[in-house]
Amino acid sequence: MFGKKFQHRYALTPDGAKNIKAGTFWTVLVNLFDMVGIIILFALMVQLYNALMGLGSMPRLVPYVIALVVFLVVSFFFHYKQYGNTYSTVYGESNHLRVSIAERMRKLPLSFFGRRDVADLADTLMNDVAKLEHVWSHVLGYLYGSYISTAIIAVVAFIFDWRLALAAFWSVPVAFGLLYGERHSMKRKSLELRDANIKVGDAIQEMLDNVREIRAFNGGDAMQKNLNSRIDDLEHTTIHIEAFAGISVNLASAALRLSMATTILVGAILLISGQINFALMFAFLLMASRLYAPFDQALALIAELFSSEAASERLQALYDEPLATGSETFSPNGYDIRFDHVAFSYDDRRVLDDVNFTAKEGQVTALVGPSGSGKSTCSRLAARLWDADGGSVQIGGVDVKTVDPEKLLSDISMVFQDVMLFDGTVMDNIRLGRKGATDDEVLAAARAAYCDEFVEALPQGYQTMIGENGARLSGGERQRISIARALLKDAPILLLDEVTASLDVESENKVQQALSQLTQGRTVLVIAHRMRTIGAADKVVVLRNGVVAEQGKPQELMTHENGLFRKMCEEQTGSATWTVGQA
Repeated sequence: MFGKKFQHRYALTPDGAKNIKAGTFWTVLVNLFDMVGIIILFALMVQLYNALMGLGSMPRLVPYVIALVVFLVVSFFFHYKQYGNTYSTVYGESNHLRVSIAERMRKLPLSFFGRRDVADLADTLMNDVAKLEHVWSHVLGYLYGSYISTAIIAVVAFIFDWRLALAAFWSVPVAFGLLYGERHSMKRKSLELRDANIKVGDAIQEMLDNVREIRAFNGGDAMQKNLNSRIDDLEHTTIHIEAFAGISVNLASAALRLSMATTILVGAILLISGQINFALMFAFLLMASRLYAPFDQALALIAELFSSEAASERLQALYDEPLATGSETFSPNGYDIRFDHVAFSYDDRRVLDDVNFTAKEGQVTALVGPSGSGKSTCSRLAARLWDADGGSVQIGGVDVKTVDPEKLLSDISMVFQDVMLFDGTVMDNIRLGRKGATDDEVLAAARAAYCDEFVEALPQGYQTMIGENGARLSGGERQRISIARALLKDAPILLLDEVTASLDVESENKVQQALSQLTQGRTVLVIAHRMRTIGAADKVVVLRNGVVAEQGKPQELMTHENGLFRKMCEEQTGSATWTVGQA
């Protein structure tokens, strides 16, 4: 019952399955022991009935009081154990699952995140786990425990009288048959509800991320209309699934409770015909009155149980994704970066095709070319943010595919055009480059990156909170913090991707001065659109349509009369004389 299939269905770890098994065990004991209370009541009522009918003496209450006290004490102990094994341990499993998912997502290749919507992943990590947590704690133990305890009680009942037992228990398979018949429909509707939730979340995030553009182009009404439409769809889907689940659950609950009526009817017929005595009928009536109690909570949430299967499938899909794994040791023979017949595609779109070049250790190698030629892809393949489809990317003769990405990245610093900062202090954001760095080391890296100039003007200096993604800083200031991170990391390989493309002249000059400190003695792979920023490069690799069109020293490439590099430089030189209003 609680094997691999069960674990897979509800996204449980082996320990989680053990917890559910323990919760089920104690639920069975609770349900069976509750019948002891019924037996005590039955014995008292039978003795009272016999006394009233002149068939015996009035019962002594002391033994019944003692029995009741013992019953309550033992019942409390069983309920306490049940609670501990259906709630406390389950919340530990939920915590473990969230950490496990986050750890796995940390090790997934970036190609996975390129295929998946961020809102979808966030919903899986938070809402799907929360849904499963509720099922683990409120449904599984109670439901399976109720199955087992009811089966045991039914066996005992059939031993006493199969006719009354049949009248009391026929409704159980009927009730659950009604629910399980709607299982796939509930699962499908839960997927529709999740999609509607994600669409609302996407619309809200889109509005918040693009609030400046929305205001600049008077797009507020259109965006609000789109959001309202998605909220209406969510409301309609929610009402529909709640109504569907409510009708199904209430029909099953009503069917279950019909057992009392059929027990009374069959019992009365058998009693009148003299086939049973009143005591037996009374015993079955007491049992029937308690029959549906164990299922009450489980029935109310069984729709959630069915929808949770979709949530567990999404979580299981994360576990089925192949990880970017490799050796925990990385001992390259130097830090040359070599692209050997490299090919790469995004889905079905080929981006790189038979790319060959080497970025030498201690030199600056520039990647240039038109937009979409594959420059940024090359830098990401070098850092193993993605894996090449063909050929190999080697660092010091070691294929990066064979090295664990985190181990590989310990020797690589990256500075991108789009700097990502956290809502913390300037000091904390720079220290991200090397965890455990002292304040003096952080400040030294900041000074080398020319951060002092703007940090001194901040209210609390390096302890100033910079806002979400550095909202209180300019583009050039954010870029210098990113360079300070790379300086602090002090890795032998440096990847620069369009770091000055969106900066003004003054900020660009400061960043270039900081970069001159950063590039010394390292293997540098730099991507740039501005040809003047790579004048000091030792080597230029020109990409066009995913292939290497030219490569060599900048001065050599400028001598190629019809060369692409020369053409790009001349076009940028000509654009420098462009003025507003020029035809």
